Amino acid sequence: MSEFIDIRNNDYADTDKESDKRLRPLNFNDFSGQKKVVDNLIVFVKAAVMRGESLDHVLLHGPPGLGKTTLSNIIANELGVNLKVTSGPVLDKPGDLAGLLTNLDKNDVLFIDEIHRLSPIVEEYLYSAMEDYRIDIMIDKGPSARSIQLELNPFTLIGATTRSGLLTSPLRARFGINCHLEYYDNIILTSIVKRSASILNVSIDENAAVEIAGRSRGTPRIVNALLRRVRDFAMVKGEGRIDLPITQYALEALNIDKHGLDEMDNKILNTIIDKFKGGPVGISTIATAVGEDSGTIEEVYEPFLIKEGFLKRTPRGREATELAYLHLGKNRIDGLMPSLF
Repeated sequence: MSEFIDIRNNDYADTDKESDKRLRPLNFNDFSGQKKVVDNLIVFVKAAVMRGESLDHVLLHGPPGLGKTTLSNIIANELGVNLKVTSGPVLDKPGDLAGLLTNLDKNDVLFIDEIHRLSPIVEEYLYSAMEDYRIDIMIDKGPSARSIQLELNPFTLIGATTRSGLLTSPLRARFGINCHLEYYDNIILTSIVKRSASILNVSIDENAAVEIAGRSRGTPRIVNALLRRVRDFAMVKGEGRIDLPITQYALEALNIDKHGLDEMDNKILNTIIDKFKGGPVGISTIATAVGEDSGTIEEVYEPFLIKEGFLKRTPRGREATELAYLHLGKNRIDGLMPSLF
């Protein structure tokens, strides 16, 4: 019986979350991929340490699961300072931000995930904190209202976002270091699989590692999630060792095909081809047909399908490509539209 696993979801079991922490590299030498970004960060971090100053504010942006949180941990570790972690939606009042900033020691790192979801009021307070290391807080209301200026220790703000286009221009301009993370190639992902397997104390064949890497959508988070699930199959259905046959069996059971497309990806492509003659069709129509939110399709599923060439955007809507027809084993029917007369 096949089981559907949402490989994009972060809702792992507690044991998976613990192993996920263990799999995260703690220094730049252990971090695989993103070579240009990492090389630049090494220079900036070393220079900051040599000067004894805080690192300039860093913006990490790119698709989910590529290592933004991991890089923030590494930066704090290499600087030898404390790391405070929060996220944009959590900071809904200026007082929350003030509490975090006043508790930072000199040169500490504050990591804000999903920074594009900060409320406009909190963002305004953040401007002076980033530039002048001080914040102005209003106390009381009405005639007795007064402003208090709080001096802050120099700190580094690391902002992570999956949608950098939603950042306001003033906020984006205050980040001195701007890093865009790209999808990983299969060679690097294979090395990540082997490193993770050694940490998890499981033996894996080279061709099995290549197979898992090839189906992980260019994302380390997915590659580690798949490795853990394949390990489960190897323990229960095999002899504990991850080889190619057990890997292929496990991935087939998880509904992940050779291109890394899962059940929903294939459902979207099948819907466009079978119900709408390959498109073009609007995103809201696709969402209704597959029973998913249009925002989720646009942010989660569509980017990879476009990147791999299965889907294309046109002014009239989304359209399935020749590659999508080949992948699903369907024939393209370019018939004329039926006439009214």
